[in-house]
Amino acid sequence: MSIENLDEMLQQAFDESTKLYQERGFQRRIGFGKKPAIVSVDLANAWTRPGNPFTCDMDKMDNEIIPGMQRLLEAARANGHVVVHVTTAYQNTNRDDPHTDMGQWHNKIPVEAVDLKDEHLWAIDSRIAPIEGEWVMMKKRASSFSGTPLAGYLRTCGVDTIIVTGVTATACVRTTICDGIQDGFRTIAVRECIGDRVPGAVAWNLYDIDAKFADVESVDTCVNYLNNVDGWNNS
Repeated sequence: MSIENLDEMLQQAFDESTKLYQERGFQRRIGFGKKPAIVSVDLANAWTRPGNPFTCDMDKMDNEIIPGMQRLLEAARANGHVVVHVTTAYQNTNRDDPHTDMGQWHNKIPVEAVDLKDEHLWAIDSRIAPIEGEWVMMKKRASSFSGTPLAGYLRTCGVDTIIVTGVTATACVRTTICDGIQDGFRTIAVRECIGDRVPGAVAWNLYDIDAKFADVESVDTCVNYLNNVDGWNNS
């Protein structure tokens, strides 16, 4: 099956599902708040560059995700908004050691491929490199909130809205968004800046996320918001 056929079939499924969701009160809008932060999930070299088990769709990465991130970062930095770059790596990648910091995750996916000793793997992609004042946060689990001080940090900064980008749609981005709304933040997923490795995974997950956990918005809308948040009107 071609990607085009898959996209067409997914769109048909989305159209039918939308009727059911809207009849039952799903797909409500959470809207933007007054104090945003960008939470960029796992846009580190192990995911954004070729040659790693975690490498994502390179065409989308190079032509949509990275350029979109550059636009978002430019707007956030120009207006003094909070930016958090999240990455993942493990200190003990010995799968036979019961004290490994990989938990049980290595029994499902090759997390041992991201070794803390190899900083290049978990370093944020140089095309969207952090600048002074932006926090690079290390996580060990899928969600950026699980076992980390992220929620506390965001609240200390007065943040009420998280603009989530990164990879993957099926795992770390999705769980970050789910935990974000559960922790009381307005959650926004940036359509062009979320990727995965599997065809159809991004489209399905963004559709489902938009129905239940976050507003899926375009880069253009999010950049406009970041530039005009003080006068933003959700209506």
